[in-house]
Amino acid sequence: MTDTLRKEFRERLDEINVGMLAAGDARAVPMSHYLDKDADTVWFITANGTDLAKTAQTGAKAEYTVCSNNEKLHARIDGELQAVTDPAKLEELWNAIAGAWFEDGKRDDDVQLLRMKLTEAEVWVTRGSAAFLYEIAKAQMTGDKPDMGDHGTIRF
Repeated sequence: MTDTLRKEFRERLDEINVGMLAAGDARAVPMSHYLDKDADTVWFITANGTDLAKTAQTGAKAEYTVCSNNEKLHARIDGELQAVTDPAKLEELWNAIAGAWFEDGKRDDDVQLLRMKLTEAEVWVTRGSAAFLYEIAKAQMTGDKPDMGDHGTIRF
């Protein structure tokens, strides 16, 4: 199940645009992420002055929590967050969402790239909200436990 869960996790995480990122003493805040499936890494673009950017300067344990709009993925993702200077990666990741936050675009001195190297993820993969309602109704009628999908921990 772990290989299947890992595959579903990667595919569904790639379809999600935002989650809540916390690291060290920095409180959780909404962040857009960019998944690098091959490197088991999630990238973020933030501003230098944020608590996350300050915490990531020396590296910190981080937690990123996501839930897809269609409720087919819920995940708590753990990893190591590090502030990175990588103009090529910034060029690759830059888009209109990031650009909305910085006056001078990707050349803005305030832009900070963060890399979260994944260590572990607790993942719930479901068939979505309609299937959830069906399973609850079926359980009420049959007395059986509802099938809520797959749940497990992935280590990277």
